[in-house]
Amino acid sequence: MKKIAKIVVDREVCIGAAPCVTVAPGVFQLDEENKAVVVNAEGSDQDTILLAAQSCPVQAISLFDEEGNRIFPE
Repeated sequence: MKKIAKIVVDREVCIGAAPCVTVAPGVFQLDEENKAVVVNAEGSDQDTILLAAQSCPVQAISLFDEEGNRIFPE
């Protein structure tokens, strides 16, 4: 897998289920609107960040490489 350079949470899609927070609490938190936000993009290893994105039931988390190409979802 290419190195994750950018993490984007689509707040319109996020339902606040929070599996991303459970999987990678150093990266994701819920804000006052109960939506996921990135608090530290370097807060966990690459595999854990990918797992957190994959755990989202509505695929609200997108991961991009250093060239801006989407890594997840494909």
